[in-house]
Amino acid sequence: MKNCNPIKVGLLIGTIIILISSIVAPMVIGYNIRKPDRRIITDNYDCYHNSEIPNFIQYNISIESNTNDNFESEKISKSKEAIQPLNGLPMDSPWPMYCHDVRHTGRSPYNTANNPGTEKWRIGTGGWATGSPIIGEDGIIYMGAKELHAIYPNGTLKWKYDIPHKIVSAAAIDENGVIYIGTIEAMPNYLYAIYTSNGTLKWKYKTDNHIYSSPAIGNDGTIYFGSEDQNIYALYPNGTLKWKYKTGHAVLSSPAIGDDGTVYCGSHDTYLYAFHPNNGTVKWKYKTGNWIRVSPCIADDDTIYIVSLDDYLHAVYPNGTLKWKTDVGAGTSPTIGQDGTIYAGYRILHAINPNNGSIKWSFNPGSDRRIRGGTPCNSLDNLIYFGTHIGEYSGGELIAVAPDGTEKWRKIIATDWVDSAPAIGSDSTVYIGSANDLYHPGDEGYLHAIGELDPDAPSAPDIDGPKSGKIKIEYCPQDFI
Repeated sequence: MKNCNPIKVGLLIGTIIILISSIVAPMVIGYNIRKPDRRIITDNYDCYHNSEIPNFIQYNISIESNTNDNFESEKISKSKEAIQPLNGLPMDSPWPMYCHDVRHTGRSPYNTANNPGTEKWRIGTGGWATGSPIIGEDGIIYMGAKELHAIYPNGTLKWKYDIPHKIVSAAAIDENGVIYIGTIEAMPNYLYAIYTSNGTLKWKYKTDNHIYSSPAIGNDGTIYFGSEDQNIYALYPNGTLKWKYKTGHAVLSSPAIGDDGTVYCGSHDTYLYAFHPNNGTVKWKYKTGNWIRVSPCIADDDTIYIVSLDDYLHAVYPNGTLKWKTDVGAGTSPTIGQDGTIYAGYRILHAINPNNGSIKWSFNPGSDRRIRGGTPCNSLDNLIYFGTHIGEYSGGELIAVAPDGTEKWRKIIATDWVDSAPAIGSDSTVYIGSANDLYHPGDEGYLHAIGELDPDAPSAPDIDGPKSGKIKIEYCPQDFI
């Protein structure tokens, strides 16, 4: 080193320092730019907090932060699946959420005239299947009970996610393949976001009480749901709070969303609320005569229909004033037929004229039947499907009723009750859950597929009217997929 020119050595060292800095600095700068207020939650982490997050792309970096009291941990998955926009519209699928769509019409775009009412298969759900199934764009059926199940159209299991609580509501699925579902019977309870591709957790959001409400997904990807903690929540698709509104009592109702984005939801405080979707401020609230336990639906002309425990179906203009009300009994959530007819009831299913609330016809399923959680849905050919509860714990049926109010067929599917709202697949199959059996805790609930058998598949075994709650999967031809 004796012959080294000090100037040249200095220049060489300086060049090396500049080169190293130019490599390291962008990484440090990039990390710091993404960190403030851009907390991203993905699979395999129990995460929730209350920051507002703008829409942006998820990146393959890791962030650790504890600046929010409700925030436990956050990390970005390095999986390919995590690199996607945070917003996700409702999936364009045969039945992506409760009562089919964000307006909760219960309308299917598929014809079911050839559905003969045959049980194609049933699969045990590990607990009472009193929630409702939904269907993805690939035909996979998702049903919650003790676990969340993903089931192929042939009745075989794709995966199940073991949620340590009960599920009694329907899930909702977005266009990115993320499914959202809430739980009950735990303190706290959570709204879960789960990847449909493999059944792994993306995030979960804590509430302070049970979630009986089925989530709805807005056009900007916001997830809306209610909780027994009296709040109606709006979450960003990454699991962070957009807004919440505290009503005067428990919220079991599932939010419905109008074409202009207005969010409608009922509460046990007797009010139907209309919210601005951006900030959760109340546009108006409409008072009924008793608790609102069920969910609103929205007609093509923007009229909102809601059933209260005052026994009335209320038709409410989009400005919050009464159009008419009709006594239908305090039973199911109302739904809307292809021609605008409203369907609702408890011991009797009523078809109601949307213009003035007059009864078009009434269908009595039997003196010992009740229509509780079996919210009616309807197919493109105007057939109405709903579940019943026979006696107190004597069994349950799926009934198909023609547009003129006459019975087409009925199928006994449960030893106890059917409180599940049906869903209609693209091949006209009707899916519905059941509970078996209250007095035998070891027995399971089931998801049932009712439809036309594949003529190329082996004959189905005789499963007419189950005599016990011990029936497992009985018919699963592989070529249904």
